Amino acid sequence: MKNCGTIQLSRRAVLGAFAATAVAAAPTYSNAAGFLRGGGDIRRLRMTSARTGESIDTIYWIEGSYIKDAMKEISTFMRDWRTNNVMTIDSRTIDVMAASHNLLDVNEPFMLLSGYRSPETNAMLRRRSRGVAKNSRHMKGQAADLRLSSRSVGQMYRAAKACAGGGVGRYSGSNFVHVDCGPVRTWGS
Repeated sequence: MKNCGTIQLSRRAVLGAFAATAVAAAPTYSNAAGFLRGGGDIRRLRMTSARTGESIDTIYWIEGSYIKDAMKEISTFMRDWRTNNVMTIDSRTIDVMAASHNLLDVNEPFMLLSGYRSPETNAMLRRRSRGVAKNSRHMKGQAADLRLSSRSVGQMYRAAKACAGGGVGRYSGSNFVHVDCGPVRTWGS
């Protein structure tokens, strides 16, 4: 058998090529769920909580269907840690988080800084900071504030923005990115 010149690609090189192609193609998708199409038959979410010390690593979607128990587990994980109140987290927000995490090509789980916020918690945070919206999507279970130690805020922001699945805020001074499933928009520095 003749050797016609074999090209050997590492797994990282293949994933890097896929990620570059996916980022270039991302603007053609209208939301994160669309962005995840073709990415396999499963969707997975991995996070740790900076506030509770808990971790989650769950497959929440298989072959076109959300897994009810996994979605409930994610909602409980993303609860308001101050009041222990749980709100169902919008699947679109979860899809944006999973899609942006996939684009970043990291093994490190997201660090969740804030998921669901009760109206009481949101009001308290508003009294302490001008950056907290009165009608925050956090109170509707539609937002998350995330951090990765292995990626910059700019990298996380660009990955979430590429999903075109909602709002993306860059908070470089506080080292986190806000993602939500509201109208597509961006802000921050």
